[in-house]
Amino acid sequence: QVSLVDSGGRSVQAGGSLKLSCVGSGRTFGQYVVGWFRQAPGLDREFVSAISHDGVRTYYRDSVKGRFSISRDNAKNTAYLQMSALKPEDTAVYSCAVTWSEPNYSSRDFYPYWGQGTQVTVSS
Repeated sequence: QVSLVDSGGRSVQAGGSLKLSCVGSGRTFGQYVVGWFRQAPGLDREFVSAISHDGVRTYYRDSVKGRFSISRDNAKNTAYLQMSALKPEDTAVYSCAVTWSEPNYSSRDFYPYWGQGTQVTVSS
C-alpha cells in the first residue's frame, strides 16, 4: 500500500513554469514507476510523463517533450514534474500515481495508487 500526496499546482501565465511534487509513504516508493497524468474538464485522464523506479528511464507524451521534465529522489520518497513554457492547453488537474508495470507506463489502468490531484491553470 502506498499513499501519495501531490502538490505545487497553481495559476500561471502562459510561458511560465511550475514544479509539481509527489510525496509517497512507505519504504517501497523507490520500487515503483511514478507516472504523472492530467485531466482537463470534459476530457479523459491522459498520460503526461513517467519515470522508472531508479530514475534512469523517462517517458513523455509528445506534446510536453522539451517542456516538461520528470525526476525523482527516492531518499525523500518524492517525484517531481518540472513544467516550463506552459500553454493554456496544459490546464488540468495533475495527479501522480505509481505502478509496478513499467511496460504499461502510459496506461492509467495499470496504476493502482493515486494522489489526490493538484490544479494547474495556465492563462493566456
